[in-house]
Amino acid sequence: MLYYLYEMNHAALAPWRAAADAGLNFWKNPANPLSSTQMGRSMAASLEMFERGTRRYGKPAFDLGPDVTEEVVLAKPFCNLLHFTRDGAPADARKLLIVAPMSGHYATLLRGTVDAMLDHCDVYITDWVDARAVPVASGSFDLDDYIDYVMEFVRFIGRSTSLMAVCQPSVPVLAAVSLMNAAKDPMTPAAMILMGGPIDTRRNPTAVNRLAREKGVDWFRSNVIMKVPPPNPGFMREVYPGFLQLGGFMTMNLDRHIDAHRELFWHLVEGDGDSAEKQTEFYDEYMSVMDLTAEFYLQTVEKVFVNHDLPRGTFTHRNQKVDPSAITETALMTVEGERDDISGVGQTEASHDLCTSLAASKKLHYLQPGVGHYGVFNGSRFRKEIVPRIVSFVNANAKA
Repeated sequence: MLYYLYEMNHAALAPWRAAADAGLNFWKNPANPLSSTQMGRSMAASLEMFERGTRRYGKPAFDLGPDVTEEVVLAKPFCNLLHFTRDGAPADARKLLIVAPMSGHYATLLRGTVDAMLDHCDVYITDWVDARAVPVASGSFDLDDYIDYVMEFVRFIGRSTSLMAVCQPSVPVLAAVSLMNAAKDPMTPAAMILMGGPIDTRRNPTAVNRLAREKGVDWFRSNVIMKVPPPNPGFMREVYPGFLQLGGFMTMNLDRHIDAHRELFWHLVEGDGDSAEKQTEFYDEYMSVMDLTAEFYLQTVEKVFVNHDLPRGTFTHRNQKVDPSAITETALMTVEGERDDISGVGQTEASHDLCTSLAASKKLHYLQPGVGHYGVFNGSRFRKEIVPRIVSFVNANAKA
């Protein structure tokens, strides 16, 4: 019912958004002598803040520049495998599959990650599809399917592929690599880089981890799972709605977001276009969210955050036990942020303790000082301090 109310509210506000757009055009029109006055800029800023606050943000584009070509090389019902090529890139660049998180935001959240790695690698990324856009006839999608997708993509890309898992996919990527090593798969990845992921959330638990443990999976099943309303293509599919996830993201740092929007308003009033543009670009991405299938979301909550199946040795994939100690061929690098409030320090590093058969020479852990969760995979410190370490690790462990 809540999802239906959300859709009805969005539809009810449509005329007001249209009126706000018309008013915004009036108050920002250079032909209007009041547009350059304090009153005119205040009116325009107020209307723009209303429009932005009631807008439904669609999926952003990667838009990495005219020198970058983006191509869908493999299409699946719940994910497209994208390949990026930059003009002038070396022909022998190492293949890198970036596994984007399926946790509410689109893969474009890793735009900066892709852009930075394109200078050094032949980059692919998982572009997960909004569950409300997938018809029920396309079937279900759970954590087992996620792992299958990762293994299929690795085999599609070919030998000596390296994997980079950002946040949530650290668990399914570690599981996929464990299965491929155990099966002596010839396409077994050369290296995997796990970044800010919840391998063992019993270590240094964050507010997100404590909430999952305290509520339990039954609470989430009863309170956050809803059916997609019409006229969406995924009508009647059970999902965890993106707008609920966004609400959770916002309330974690509500004061910070309120201050940011207050600053944005005054930047617009003062005509500080550069500062306003930076904030609007960030929130255009941040407010763009997607629905997750209910089965995938609930399994992730239960296996990763409540039962801790992987570190306890009880994680299974299609009734087959997943054993990270089977990893002998794939080098492991972990990256954490000192101020990460999503995946606490030590949670990703725990994967080293699970990969007991992997030689010490094939293991590397790096803790980046002074960054939070977002800074683990984006920003200036990521480019200057983390990327060079990842590139060096990938090159050192790449197979001939």
